[in-house]
Amino acid sequence: MRRWTTATVHTDMWAEPGEDPRADGGTAVTDERGALLDALRHFRLTLELTCEGLDAEQLARRSVPPSAMSLLGLVRHMAEDERHFRRLAGEAAPRIYRTPDDREGEWTGAVADPAVVEEALRRWKEEAGATDACLAAAPDLGARTPDGTRLRELPTLQITEYARRCGHADLLRERVDGRVGQ
Repeated sequence: MRRWTTATVHTDMWAEPGEDPRADGGTAVTDERGALLDALRHFRLTLELTCEGLDAEQLARRSVPPSAMSLLGLVRHMAEDERHFRRLAGEAAPRIYRTPDDREGEWTGAVADPAVVEEALRRWKEEAGATDACLAAAPDLGARTPDGTRLRELPTLQITEYARRCGHADLLRERVDGRVGQ
């Protein structure tokens, strides 16, 4: 298995130590909201980097049998999860991929088709932007959501989900072409 990389110092990683896009400072972390947004940005970039440079077949490959997970499925799952976050905050945001007949739609629909890949990446970024807008519009992260949860708990849960899924993505990517996280 050939390892893909542009790095020369750590040839199994994504980039040279000073060129990791997650290290460019992100948001100006001056408060709780900035810290939460910066953490979300970090994990979103991590998932994006993990998928970078792969074609549709590689992204859709279920490389850790018997799991149905693929990198494309993870992107679709996180788009669905971004939307779930906003539903918890009170937004009317119907599911994207899941249906009553296919509760695993984000995974089962992750097929090796460039159009499916393009749509999934576009949709995920769109949903992440909508989540950021939802957080930016909230004047007080201590406000209660419709179910009584404090709003600040929702991005914390989202960060936890991204961290978990980025770990999965690292393993999936390594099985596809040997590339590992940074």
